[in-house]
Amino acid sequence: QVQVVESGGGLVQPGGSLRLSCKLIGREILDFNFMAWYRQAPGKEREMVARRSRDGTTFLEDSVKGRFTISRGNGKSTVYLQIDSAKPEDTAVYYCNARNVGADIWGPGTQVTVSS
Repeated sequence: QVQVVESGGGLVQPGGSLRLSCKLIGREILDFNFMAWYRQAPGKEREMVARRSRDGTTFLEDSVKGRFTISRGNGKSTVYLQIDSAKPEDTAVYYCNARNVGADIWGPGTQVTVSS
């Protein structure tokens, strides 16, 4: 059974940095067309913030450009989301998503709180 597990969330001060990890269990990153990070803040809809395509192309939502980076780890099954210059509005549960034709796999999420 394929699973996605996020880790690395926590409390960070405004202006600080955090690195989230997304671990694929049972498959490899290249088995999926897209690996993406989404977030959902209280009372708001889930939104995509970063996406990495199978060919390595990346996309960042406008509000996180210049502050977030999505990258693949050295192995075959980990994707990272580097958060720099964190803002209070980045506070949310962050979810990793692996997507392919016939597959749409979500992790349980990891909480990120940006506060002093």
